Amino acid sequence: MASYESFAQVYDMFMDNIPYEEWEEYLSGLLYEREIRDGLLLELGCGTGTMTELLAAHGYDMIGVDNSPEMLEFAMEKRVESGHDILYLLQDMREFELYGTVRAVVCVCDSLNYILEEEELLEIFRLVNNYLDPGGYFIFDLNTVYKYREIMGETTIAENRDEGSFIWENYYDETEMLNSYELTLFLPEGGDGLFRRYEEEHIQRAYPIETVLALLAQAGLQTEAVYDAFTKEAPREDSERIYVIARECMKRSL
Repeated sequence: MASYESFAQVYDMFMDNIPYEEWEEYLSGLLYEREIRDGLLLELGCGTGTMTELLAAHGYDMIGVDNSPEMLEFAMEKRVESGHDILYLLQDMREFELYGTVRAVVCVCDSLNYILEEEELLEIFRLVNNYLDPGGYFIFDLNTVYKYREIMGETTIAENRDEGSFIWENYYDETEMLNSYELTLFLPEGGDGLFRRYEEEHIQRAYPIETVLALLAQAGLQTEAVYDAFTKEAPREDSERIYVIARECMKRSL
């Protein structure tokens, strides 16, 4: 079962409880503190482009990369409505290519948790390091081991709306540190009150902070800070999401 095909149709509707504006304010605040107040930014795993649009509205020149054509279709519809000059690329973040470097790379909404192998996460970090300007920044978030083990594992989420319904079943394998989401969607089809059933499976991996920091260093990136999400405080044992800020430190400024 593929991810984000049928779900792309209703992703924004079912994610309307996410305070994207507050998340963008926090993210842009981290960028401002590092004197990145304009210029070219890359968002990896941009999805339907909600955060990309908010960053563009903040004044950044945006590139969005995602490997789901269905999600990017909705992102491009938003681009038409907003008029923002955003470049969207249908690419896998594990092997993305750009024509030049960018001032910063961001990756939020636990997109990196979808990377299931340490070797693949390391390759992403290496690519980010390659495409950052000298001294550029990489800011990303991750769901924590605690969140998968204590909050999400073995839980079922269901929601019923006129526009569609979903059942989201979670299973966490503590040995493999993998969380499987079995998603069942019921979406209206035609005008006769009938619904069609869709099924998708999503898998995310929990990464200990120590592993992430070691991989960043191996890729040539210098970790500057790790925060409990949406704060400036160190992660706690019960932090559900963290933000990591790393910097390119090997290139020479011209």
